Amino acid sequence: MISLILRNAFLCVLFFCAACQNDIAIVERISFQEDAPTESTKDLVMTYAEAGYARVEIHAALAETYRNGSQITQIKDSLKVYFFNEKGAIVSTLSARYGQINYATGELMVKDSVRLYNLQKKQTLETEALFWNQKDSSIFTKSAVIVRSPKGKLFGKGIRTKQDFSNYVLLEPVGSWQLEKNQTIQ
Repeated sequence: MISLILRNAFLCVLFFCAACQNDIAIVERISFQEDAPTESTKDLVMTYAEAGYARVEIHAALAETYRNGSQITQIKDSLKVYFFNEKGAIVSTLSARYGQINYATGELMVKDSVRLYNLQKKQTLETEALFWNQKDSSIFTKSAVIVRSPKGKLFGKGIRTKQDFSNYVLLEPVGSWQLEKNQTIQ
């Protein structure tokens, strides 16, 4: 009886070992796609801190990271970036439908319905694409821009500002402005 059980167990093990063969080339072809992301994250929250304080916080509906040579994270289905001052208060926000973080260069590129908003001045920058440089906290674009504030609208092509959007330089202002005596454009 015991020998019959052992013999049947041996045959079952032999059968399963012989029946289970995987061709590694077929498995790789089915499960490995060269252009597929190495990581995929829903509801991503990424915080950049300096001296223990949050300086930048990125919120994304969907983020896909690719590590094919350089590390790039594509942010899809909307993103929102919060910029903080040295006391930890939010000073400006950046929103767009698409973004791409390049970790090698320290740049975030955003496009499609881009809005940069300064909370204190209640001014908004609207454009179709811009770049944020993590190393020097600068924001820039060469695209057409509109700056809206309680004082009115400014149009131009290209802008340079810091991430707090407190001061800016329009690279190519468009249109004309009438200034009152001793008035400056800020």
